[in-house]
Parts: sequence; structure tokens; C-alpha cells
Amino acid sequence: MMQEPLSSNEKAILKAMASNPSKSWVDEEFVEATGLSMDGVRRGIYFLSEKGLLTFTSDKSMRVELISPDVHLEEEKLVNYSGKAMKDIPADLRSFVGKLKEAGLAKVEKGVFTLEAEPTTSNYKLLAAIERVREGKALSEEERHALEKRGLAKVSSKLKLSATLTEKGKQVAEELSKGASSEGLGKLTRELIESGAWKKARFQPYLVKAEDIPAESSGLEHPLARAIEKIRQIFLSMGFREMAGSYVEESFWVFDALFQPQDHPSRELADTFFLPFSYEGTFPKELEEKIKAVHEKGWHYVWSEKEARKMVLRTHTTVLSARTLYKYKRGKFFSVGRVFRNEATDYKHLAEFYQVEGIIADKRVNFANLLGMLKVFYKRMGFEKIRFRPSFFPYTEPSLEIEVWYEPKKEWVELGGAGIFRPEVVEPLGAEYPVLAWGLSLERPLMMLLGRKDIRDFYTNTYDLLDSVKKW
Repeated sequence: MMQEPLSSNEKAILKAMASNPSKSWVDEEFVEATGLSMDGVRRGIYFLSEKGLLTFTSDKSMRVELISPDVHLEEEKLVNYSGKAMKDIPADLRSFVGKLKEAGLAKVEKGVFTLEAEPTTSNYKLLAAIERVREGKALSEEERHALEKRGLAKVSSKLKLSATLTEKGKQVAEELSKGASSEGLGKLTRELIESGAWKKARFQPYLVKAEDIPAESSGLEHPLARAIEKIRQIFLSMGFREMAGSYVEESFWVFDALFQPQDHPSRELADTFFLPFSYEGTFPKELEEKIKAVHEKGWHYVWSEKEARKMVLRTHTTVLSARTLYKYKRGKFFSVGRVFRNEATDYKHLAEFYQVEGIIADKRVNFANLLGMLKVFYKRMGFEKIRFRPSFFPYTEPSLEIEVWYEPKKEWVELGGAGIFRPEVVEPLGAEYPVLAWGLSLERPLMMLLGRKDIRDFYTNTYDLLDSVKKW
């Protein structure tokens, strides 16, 4: 079979491996040997494996650190309010009563909160997880997720890839090391033509003969394009207006306006693509003062304007909801847009993907309306079995995760999060409370509907992928 063309990164990796073709190379060694970034090395390793030139294994280790050594749960403060009426409990603590009830540690009767047992490491899972971190013990994925969602701990991961050449890869690496492809294999440049060097250069042969594609199959619609349009029509038919915005945003709108603390783990470089410049304009003065005040009161730290000015590739489309609420205050809005997360890609994760965003801001709506709207949406998308699970998000309370039944694997799959925006979000924006909100995945449900096993398939544009639209 004819060898596919190689990128400059792939060639650099193979040339490095040619010095010791039988060795198992670690990604950090490639960075040192080639001068490429870690991201460039890992992408190169993946694509070389796809071309059958090497095999690789991945090892991911997790590290959990408490945000502060003396971190405490809000639930522990409720010990002082046992026997008091719910209306007398501060609003920022009231939402945690339900968590103690779920754990069987408290009850509410006739509007009075009663603590039946104080939360301890033996009867409250989150406290037990905090103690395990302090003792340096390993945590389950569920425990790590719970601590991170509550903003109690920073969870970081370290990924290590180890690559080994295949027999085919050894041949290509040896050829590259001898300089056979040093003149830009597969690429004819102006300089090569003008200098006459093209006469001696060796070029990668191209496969110009391919199987005929039936005429009736030409011009096939891409599944993502079809899904986006279907989602647009669902929301438009329900009376929603579409939101749009820039990929590049200020941290002020992406994080601060959504009551996400400035020391939250998701703001760090491990999750967010920060850009090498800051916002030089001015924020609406009254809004900036309100957001500063609500952060300092709610999170107990000194809010930094410098941190709010950092520019990022938007990590979610909820930033559009914040801007829209500030402008319109009330209404029904949605968007389908790309977001960016600095994380490793695999069969179900991408660094760039689509998010389905929506809000309903009106005095008459409630939590039941949110559940009903989400059920209608997913049924129109083609899912019959839908369920909701309690969850936690920094800017909604109550919060939930949406799951649908995936028959081929006989399991429930999480497709997004939703909830009601907290007063700390809507009040500075001047919106009327409550505001129903949701952020849903696009590629993941589409994988299920089309029977795909790898989310990266949507960016290969193969005939098989395009042809699968007919089945949906």
C-alpha cells in the first residue's frame, strides 16, 4: 500500500526514533529531541499510529490538591441552624440543606430545619474524601469529580505517551534519517523549481486512482451540519431567539459574570486556552462594581480586575447567555457554537467541540418547566429514555445532569448539565429571576444516534461518515 504523506512534525518524530529504532520513546524525550511542543508531539504520535508507523500506550495519573489546607464544607455551618426556620437560614447556606437530607442527616418539617446527626468523615462522603486527600490516599473518580465541582480541590492529570516503531515505521524512519526526504517530501515549492533542485529531490507518490463514488452519493451533507440545523429548527419552532458571539472572550464574561471564583481550577492553563494579551477596553462600570461585590461577599477574597481582563478562547457558550441577559433581561435564547478546552483528545473527548446553550428568563418559569423543556428537546432529537440526576455547577442551583439510555451498551450516558442561575449571576446582570439554563453536548449524542464509536470521526470527513447521515 502506498505510504500516506507525512507532516513536518511526524517526520521530526520519526527521525528522532531512527537513532534508536527498537527503543520505546516517551513523549518528553521527543520534546527534547525535536524541539516540538508537547501538544505537537502527541498529535504527531497519534497520526503516525493511524498510518501504521508506530504503536503507543498512554498512562494517566491524577493528582488532587485541596484549595486550602483548612477547607471546610458549607454543610458544616448548618450545625448552628438546627431547629431554625428555613427562612432564617442565610440564602448561601439554604441550598445545602438538601444535600444533608439526601445523606439522611437532616430533615425539614413544617418549614423547620432539624439536624439529626452532624456530618463527619464516617457519615458524609465529601468530608471523607477531603480527609483522604489530607492523608495522601487515592480517591475514586467520583470523589475527585465531587471535590472539583464544589471548588474544594484542584484536580490535575499527567498524561504520558510511550511510542514504539512498527517494522514499517522502522523502514520509513531509516529512510528519513538518510536524508531521502529532506527536500520537503510530497511538497513542491517555488524555491525548488527556481533552483532546479526539484530534479534531484525525492517526492512522496500520490494515489490518484480511487474507487468511484456513486453519483447519487455526491454532495453528501455532513452530520454535524445536519445536527446543528435540526437543533436550530427545534428551538426556533419553540419560540427561541438565536445568540452568537466571538470565540475570543474576556475572563470577565466567561468566568466572573457567572460567579466562578478567580481561583477556580478550570481557569488554570490545564483547562483553558489563555491568549498572550489582555483586554484593554472598559467594562460597564456599574456591572463591574456589582460583580466585584458579589464575588468578594460570596467567595471571601479580593477580586482582581487584572485577572478579569485575561483573554481566553471561550470554554463554554454560557458566556453568550451572560451577555444576552445583561442586554435583554428577559426572553428565550439559544446557541450552537464551538468551545475550546485544553485537554487530551480520545475517543470521547475533543479539545474543540460544539455546545448547545439555552436560557429562559421569565418570572413565570420554574424547575419543572426546565425538566419539561429538556425532555421535549431530546425526544425531538430521537431519544426516548431520558432521566435527570442532581449535580453541582458554580453558577446554577439547583443543578442537574441529563442522561439518555444508550441501548447498544445498555447504559445511561450523560449529555449535558442544566439548572437555574444563582441570584449571584442574574442580579448583577439586572435580569429577572429565575433564569433556566442548560449546556448540552452535540458530538456525543450524535455518536449515539449514528452508531459511531469515536468522536474524532466527525472531523475525518470520510465517505463512510457522510453516508451515515442517510441512516439518521
